Amino acid sequence: MASTPQQKCKPGLHSIAYVTTPNEESAMKLSRMLIERKLAACVNIVPRVVSIYEWDGKISEHHEILMMIKTRSARVDELCQFVRNNHPHSVAEIVALPIENGNPAYLTWLSKAVPEGK
Repeated sequence: MASTPQQKCKPGLHSIAYVTTPNEESAMKLSRMLIERKLAACVNIVPRVVSIYEWDGKISEHHEILMMIKTRSARVDELCQFVRNNHPHSVAEIVALPIENGNPAYLTWLSKAVPEGK
């Protein structure tokens, strides 16, 4: 069987944003809102990560939920603003990185699921 050439993914067109929340309920709620608003194509929720950091001069250690949010790079600023406005913490952890490569079929689906925006 002859293989069909796969279209190369354009580096940086898509991004993944990492967000932590204090509990699964807030992660589920935020994930659903992002999908409903078409700011994300998919959100993976990873339970029980441990975060260790300095806050107000003290070392803190908390169990959190990690959200891995797949979106278009052009929508990252809008996604970050939405998360900041709807996150239970006053300072939400939001870190976004460009996707440099991946399964072309998945990235095509991601593009269809998240419109280019304004």
